[in-house]
Amino acid sequence: MSTESVLNHHLESFGAGNLEELMGDYTEDSVLIAADATFRGLNEIRNLWTQLLDGLFKPGTFDFTMGRMEIVENIAYVVWSTEGGANIPLGTDTFLITDDKIAIQTFAAHIL
Repeated sequence: MSTESVLNHHLESFGAGNLEELMGDYTEDSVLIAADATFRGLNEIRNLWTQLLDGLFKPGTFDFTMGRMEIVENIAYVVWSTEGGANIPLGTDTFLITDDKIAIQTFAAHIL
Protein backbone atom coordinates (compact mmCIF):
# COMPACT_ATOMS: atom_id res chain seq x y z
CA MET A 1 0.00 0.00 0.00
CA SER A 2 1.10 3.54 -0.59
CA THR A 3 1.07 6.35 1.93
CA GLU A 4 -1.79 7.88 -0.05
CA SER A 5 -3.89 4.70 0.10
CA VAL A 6 -3.39 4.36 3.88
CA LEU A 7 -4.36 8.02 4.33
CA ASN A 8 -7.41 7.68 2.07
CA HIS A 9 -8.55 4.59 3.97
CA HIS A 10 -8.16 6.47 7.25
CA LEU A 11 -10.11 9.49 6.00
CA GLU A 12 -12.89 7.32 4.55
CA SER A 13 -13.15 5.36 7.81
CA PHE A 14 -13.29 8.62 9.77
CA GLY A 15 -15.98 10.00 7.48
CA ALA A 16 -18.06 6.86 7.95
CA GLY A 17 -17.50 6.89 11.71
CA ASN A 18 -16.22 3.32 11.47
CA LEU A 19 -14.15 2.71 14.60
CA GLU A 20 -13.01 -0.79 13.61
CA GLU A 21 -11.74 0.37 10.21
CA LEU A 22 -10.00 3.34 11.84
CA MET A 23 -8.29 1.06 14.33
CA GLY A 24 -7.10 -1.18 11.50
CA ASP A 25 -4.81 1.67 10.44
CA TYR A 26 -2.82 1.46 13.70
CA THR A 27 -0.63 -1.11 15.46
CA GLU A 28 0.21 -1.72 19.09
CA ASP A 29 3.33 0.41 18.51
CA SER A 30 1.41 3.39 17.07
CA VAL A 31 1.51 6.78 18.79
CA LEU A 32 -1.02 9.61 18.42
CA ILE A 33 0.15 12.97 19.72
CA ALA A 34 -2.46 15.66 20.45
CA ALA A 35 -2.15 19.10 22.01
CA ASP A 36 -2.98 17.92 25.52
CA ALA A 37 -1.95 14.25 25.60
CA THR A 38 -0.07 11.45 23.88
CA PHE A 39 -1.82 8.14 23.20
CA ARG A 40 0.24 4.99 22.82
CA GLY A 41 -0.91 1.62 21.57
CA LEU A 42 -4.24 0.29 20.41
CA ASN A 43 -6.11 0.60 23.72
CA GLU A 44 -5.30 4.26 24.30
CA ILE A 45 -5.89 5.20 20.65
CA ARG A 46 -9.18 3.26 20.61
CA ASN A 47 -10.34 5.07 23.75
CA LEU A 48 -9.55 8.43 22.15
CA TRP A 49 -11.36 7.58 18.91
CA THR A 50 -14.35 6.23 20.83
CA GLN A 51 -14.65 9.55 22.67
CA LEU A 52 -14.20 11.56 19.47
CA LEU A 53 -16.77 9.56 17.49
CA ASP A 54 -19.28 9.69 20.35
CA GLY A 55 -18.80 13.42 20.86
CA LEU A 56 -16.95 15.99 18.77
CA PHE A 57 -16.95 13.92 15.56
CA LYS A 58 -20.25 12.09 15.91
CA PRO A 59 -21.06 10.81 12.40
CA GLY A 60 -23.68 12.84 10.54
CA THR A 61 -23.44 15.90 12.78
CA PHE A 62 -20.82 17.93 10.89
CA ASP A 63 -19.49 18.77 7.43
CA PHE A 64 -15.81 18.02 6.82
CA THR A 65 -13.75 20.06 4.34
CA MET A 66 -10.24 19.09 3.25
CA GLY A 67 -8.15 22.22 2.81
CA ARG A 68 -4.82 20.70 1.89
CA MET A 69 -3.26 17.27 1.52
CA GLU A 70 0.47 16.83 1.00
CA ILE A 71 2.27 13.50 0.76
CA VAL A 72 6.05 13.22 0.75
CA GLU A 73 7.31 9.65 0.72
CA ASN A 74 5.89 8.06 3.89
CA ILE A 75 4.64 11.28 5.51
CA ALA A 76 1.17 12.71 4.93
CA TYR A 77 0.00 16.14 6.06
CA VAL A 78 -3.60 17.34 5.99
CA VAL A 79 -5.29 20.63 6.85
CA TRP A 80 -9.04 20.51 7.32
CA SER A 81 -12.06 22.22 8.84
CA THR A 82 -15.56 21.26 9.99
CA GLU A 83 -18.90 22.99 10.43
CA GLY A 84 -22.00 21.81 12.21
CA GLY A 85 -21.83 19.83 15.45
CA ALA A 86 -18.06 20.19 15.44
CA ASN A 87 -17.11 23.76 14.56
CA ILE A 88 -13.41 23.67 13.80
CA PRO A 89 -12.12 26.39 11.48
CA LEU A 90 -8.63 24.87 11.44
CA GLY A 91 -7.48 21.34 12.06
CA THR A 92 -4.31 19.57 11.03
CA ASP A 93 -2.88 16.06 11.16
CA THR A 94 0.48 14.64 10.21
CA PHE A 95 0.93 10.91 9.64
CA LEU A 96 4.11 8.84 9.50
CA ILE A 97 3.22 5.64 7.64
CA THR A 98 5.36 2.55 8.20
CA ASP A 99 4.59 -0.94 6.87
CA ASP A 100 1.15 0.22 5.64
CA LYS A 101 0.10 1.43 9.11
CA ILE A 102 0.07 4.74 10.95
CA ALA A 103 3.20 4.64 13.09
CA ILE A 104 2.87 8.21 14.39
CA GLN A 105 0.07 10.73 14.04
CA THR A 106 -0.09 14.30 15.29
CA PHE A 107 -3.41 16.10 15.68
CA ALA A 108 -4.20 19.73 16.44
CA ALA A 109 -7.40 21.71 16.04
CA HIS A 110 -8.87 25.09 16.92
CA ILE A 111 -12.25 24.10 18.30
CA LEU A 112 -14.98 26.73 18.73
